[in-house]
Amino acid sequence: MGQVALAQIDTLFENLEDVSDEQLDVLERKIASKYMGIVPWGAVVWGIGNCLVFISLFPLVLLDIVSLWIAFPIATLNVALSYLPSHEAQHNIIAGRGKPLRWLNELVGHVSTIPLVYPYRVMRATHMEHHKHTNHPEKDCDIDVHAKNNLDFIRMMIVGRQPASERSGRYGKILEATGQGHLMMDAVIMQLGYLIVLFAMAWTGHAIEAFFLWCLPKFLAEFHLNYYLAWQPHRPGDEQGRYRDTRAFKSRLGNVFSAGMQYHIIHHLYPRIPLSLTPAAYRALRPILEKRGCDLGGLQH
Repeated sequence: MGQVALAQIDTLFENLEDVSDEQLDVLERKIASKYMGIVPWGAVVWGIGNCLVFISLFPLVLLDIVSLWIAFPIATLNVALSYLPSHEAQHNIIAGRGKPLRWLNELVGHVSTIPLVYPYRVMRATHMEHHKHTNHPEKDCDIDVHAKNNLDFIRMMIVGRQPASERSGRYGKILEATGQGHLMMDAVIMQLGYLIVLFAMAWTGHAIEAFFLWCLPKFLAEFHLNYYLAWQPHRPGDEQGRYRDTRAFKSRLGNVFSAGMQYHIIHHLYPRIPLSLTPAAYRALRPILEKRGCDLGGLQH
């Protein structure tokens, strides 16, 4: 077919049953392309601003300007919100290599995950492996979070936090297997900085503040992120293939609380589409995804 003119799109949608696989591929890519190549300025402000708010809580609480009990929920929200801007940078959505704003892409990637204590280069390298090998029992770094149900997910999270668990060392093993083991030094440095801050606060009589400003928010945020970013979009996690390894789903708590992951199937199909545009891209591509036999989890809009 070669190219599909924009004027033909509505006609093709009306007759998808008669569209060939080649036509469907071209149509899908043409629609998806409308949502790519757009700088997500909201994610830039979000990533840097969120980190600055989180850091400011420490002097504000230690100087008795803000109550710890007001700062605690803010810190928890900060840590929970810290990953997604970096995720945009991991996929070079802000700016690709060689582009004028490349420095901003990397800045957001590194800065935004400071509250979560996740090193950007490690996250980028392992996340790319996740995309290449989604649901692969050995090569997917997130395979260990898959569970049968919510209770089983809680069990898996508890098991995964144990020092001897396979999950605790899976990222390192993935990096070693792909020749990127040197990146683990980033994780060592970042964890060391985290522990130094906690130790210093405890040493100076602020252990309670350290716990409620960073330790507990980090624990709660990791639970939330693993639930919505790693488990829900891929459950039951036993299929592989471009249109089978990820799904759409309807969250009872809405798209915002689920970190925009209701439309995660769009991200796996077209990783360069910004998170904020995945709902619109989903609505535009939904008839095609239905024809592909994708698991759309009852998500209508």
